[in-house]
Amino acid sequence: MKFFHKRGSFVGVVLFSFFIFCGSVGPANASLDHYVNKYKAIKVSSEQAKRLSRYRYLIKYFCAFSYFQPHHKVNPDFIRALILAESNGNPGARSNKDARGLTQITYTTGRQAARALAKKPVHFRYVGRKTLQNLRPADLYNPAVNILLACYLIAKYNYQHQGKLDLVVSAWNAGEYSIVGNRPAQYRETLNHIGKVNGYFIYLLKQKNRRRYAYRR
Repeated sequence: MKFFHKRGSFVGVVLFSFFIFCGSVGPANASLDHYVNKYKAIKVSSEQAKRLSRYRYLIKYFCAFSYFQPHHKVNPDFIRALILAESNGNPGARSNKDARGLTQITYTTGRQAARALAKKPVHFRYVGRKTLQNLRPADLYNPAVNILLACYLIAKYNYQHQGKLDLVVSAWNAGEYSIVGNRPAQYRETLNHIGKVNGYFIYLLKQKNRRRYAYRR
């Protein structure tokens, strides 16, 4: 599944779960099958949708940039799915691994991404260059900072792994060097996370398609 935009349209419209269920499941994907199935019926509740709506303008804005490839942009619904899977929309969330904020970014990873963004000749609304140059751990609780860093990092992993959802989420969850032989990291936490993000992402895409269809009618 590729989940970035190119010139405003989807690239690779085959859903990751469709590939798992309808393609041949080899050894590399066998363990993923369970986790994708586990979340295939997941839904976004009205409360979750309400939480996400608070960050609609930030997601829309920061997903509008091409961070690594011209005309390639991170899908906003993927960022929404990531937020739900990571923090359930709680900007003050903090994990036992000290990952923080809406998308659960560790300070080390966030600081590296912030410094890379600070070097770009781009002025970002909502997040100042000084904040990026001198990122503090507490800044990761700021929704604007957190979403900007998430968009940059997902764009980076997307570029490295040709938009394959399982590999991108593996890089996000287990580290960008966790992928061996074009397979996601074989950790239960990582595989579970792939299934969960995938489930939310598919649900959000389906809801968007239903709204478009209803509008056209």
